[in-house]
Amino acid sequence: MNARSTAGTVALVGCGRLGSAILEGWLKTGTVAAHDLIILTPSGKPAAEAARALGARVNPPLAALTGARTLVLAVKPAKWREALGPLVGALNPEAVIVSVMAGVAAADIRAVAARPVARVMPTTAVAEGRGVAALWSDQGEARETARSLFHAMAEVVDLDLEDHIDVATATAGSAPAFIHAFVQALARAGEAEGLSADAATRLARGALRSAGAGVETGEALETLIARIASPGGTTRAGLDAMTANGDLDRAAEAAVRAAVQRARSF
Repeated sequence: MNARSTAGTVALVGCGRLGSAILEGWLKTGTVAAHDLIILTPSGKPAAEAARALGARVNPPLAALTGARTLVLAVKPAKWREALGPLVGALNPEAVIVSVMAGVAAADIRAVAARPVARVMPTTAVAEGRGVAALWSDQGEARETARSLFHAMAEVVDLDLEDHIDVATATAGSAPAFIHAFVQALARAGEAEGLSADAATRLARGALRSAGAGVETGEALETLIARIASPGGTTRAGLDAMTANGDLDRAAEAAVRAAVQRARSF
């Protein structure tokens, strides 16, 4: 599969944590060449400066946007109108807008930009070319443009409904933090049972790497669990303790529900 996108010259608006991760992923995978990038950021960012050194244009005159076929909107949701509004007049009439913002409807962006819109919610692991990205658009051109920007650095998951973007954000975008928090709790539990803090943390982190290696095989999660949790064994005892009262499901449901509600409050 050719990593190079079909998005043409790309304008990235916003270079915070997610914007920087996307930028790093594009350059790592060759999806977008540095000389095809326009980066608009109100403050200096290491990722933007690294891209500038390779030929990207950082904060050029707005007239440069005429050559951009795609604008990726990666600003904070509360700031999107003030970020996008001044750019619309300079933007190529044929440009596509790709939003990676939570909680901002495509219709609202179209009302301001008057251009096709796709929404994508990627994880920050796109920086290493190992992310996952939920994609929704009801406009075919926008959907395929967005796909071409992410397919080389993420598993792209198409969604049928725009409302599912917020659920995808919680299930994938926020979930790495939930998983890290659980691994941190495992380390604390190991320490409580007598391990040193250093040993408990290193072992818990190693377990996370092992779990990730299992996921990379593509096998069903149930299969991966069964491979480790033999009947009557130590792992099965631990799993039974975790799930006996539905606590694990309730914790996951509470985390996803809270994240969805927050996304829909923007």
